Amino acid sequence: MAMACRFGTLIWLFLIGLSLVVADDVSLDEDDSTSQIPGCNNKLQLIKVKSWVNGIEGESFSGLTARFGSSLPSKSEKALRLPSVFSNPLSSCSSSSSKLNGLIALSVRGDCAFTTKAELAQSGGAAALVVINDKEDLYKMVCSTNDTSLNISIPVVMIPKSGGDALNKSMLNEKKVELLLYAPNRPVVDFSVILLWLMAVGTIVAASLWSEFTSERTDERYNELSPKESSNVETAKDDSEADIIDINAKSAVVFVITASSFLVLLYFFMSSWFVWILIVLFCIGGVEGMHNCIVTLILRNCRNCGRKTLNLPLLGEVSVLSFVVLLFCVVFAVVWAVRRQASYSWIGQDILGICLMITVLQLARLPNIKVASVLLCCAFVYDIFWVFLSPLIFHESVMIAVARGDNSGGESIPMLLRIPRLADPWGGYDMIGFGDILFPGLLVSFSFRYDKANKKGVAQGYFLWLVIGYGVGLFLTYLGLYLMDGHGQPALLYLVPCTLGVIVLLGLVRGELKALWDYGTESSSTVNNSGGA
Repeated sequence: MAMACRFGTLIWLFLIGLSLVVADDVSLDEDDSTSQIPGCNNKLQLIKVKSWVNGIEGESFSGLTARFGSSLPSKSEKALRLPSVFSNPLSSCSSSSSKLNGLIALSVRGDCAFTTKAELAQSGGAAALVVINDKEDLYKMVCSTNDTSLNISIPVVMIPKSGGDALNKSMLNEKKVELLLYAPNRPVVDFSVILLWLMAVGTIVAASLWSEFTSERTDERYNELSPKESSNVETAKDDSEADIIDINAKSAVVFVITASSFLVLLYFFMSSWFVWILIVLFCIGGVEGMHNCIVTLILRNCRNCGRKTLNLPLLGEVSVLSFVVLLFCVVFAVVWAVRRQASYSWIGQDILGICLMITVLQLARLPNIKVASVLLCCAFVYDIFWVFLSPLIFHESVMIAVARGDNSGGESIPMLLRIPRLADPWGGYDMIGFGDILFPGLLVSFSFRYDKANKKGVAQGYFLWLVIGYGVGLFLTYLGLYLMDGHGQPALLYLVPCTLGVIVLLGLVRGELKALWDYGTESSSTVNNSGGA
């Protein structure tokens, strides 16, 4: 058991490296540029393109409007559903031989300016122009330096290459393809953010109170064991204590360096097989965490459930309860791994992730504020560097690229809690990295143990204030995400000041900072003893 727990902790050392709050959806980089050319100062908008093939609804695509042209309605009910046709030539750089009157013209990117394509499509009677990009990114269609005045009155949008390929495939055999273009408004706040906030705060609170919640019945069970079993109780307790890892200042620094190295490896060698390795490690850690949580909760409510045992080859004598729960957890993880691309797979991922983090916060502990300061300050710098400063070296944010799963062959890394954006017409997920919960969670768990050991009340202690601080910090993180138009945020930029800063300030005001700083050391014991005298 001790080796299994330590193995789970090693898995955590790999998985904790991703510390980021992001919104996984269609996003538009902030665009502050302005144009002095009349008719070329439209705001860039993300749009939806719905398609019908021979009257049957087909795929939907995301697109981007141009700086020029007319605007699109925000509701699909007010948009026109029109037939579409490829212009001839495809580049739409000269008058089309295809009939465009009242139709949506389709054009590929290249050979001439976007404004030229739009003017020619409009002169041919097209009701709108859809430009197909040669990449999956959505390029900003702006005016060229030669444009002095524009009078383009039709909508002009761009769709990704995959959307164009799908439309081309649908038009084979002279099938009729109709398109509907509209620009839905995104809600200011999606309910999923609130749920994710509750999940993150709830995980930390549950992990901090876990031993308190489960210890009473566990102690009763120890007291009611047979004499033979009672002789092993102290050994079991000693093994349990041996499983706990007290983090020191040196290991905190080494850990952050290791996490950085692992993140760089992910960035350079991200591929589907690499993500599969992470999925397997996540499943192993999730199974152990889920098994630990379920067995603990069952034993708390059913003291006799764990007494029946059976002998298994290689494993020896094991509890029937533990074995049955283990089988259930393994099946749960395997089903999630197989169905991880399904729309509902986030539920299984979140359950495994929360159980893993609760277990990790039982195994890894911060002994005092001195070590917490080293760990969280290093993590603070780590998070900011890999989100905001890494583009200076790697030409893009390493953390965001890894979180998005770039070059992973469509696979996504599992070290995140995520919830679908149900009220957002663009869909996608709101996500938070394990590190954004585990790093502050170690400090919050320490504050609860400190309050309990020093018999502090709720208001006079530190635990309540750190939970509030974490919640406020996470709120500020999502506020930053909103203000920066969905750009991934280094959550520890907000969470560290709101947790570590709070406990340091409270300790300073209360005159207990030295006791918090040296807690668990001989100097701390001396201070507490002299205070009691």
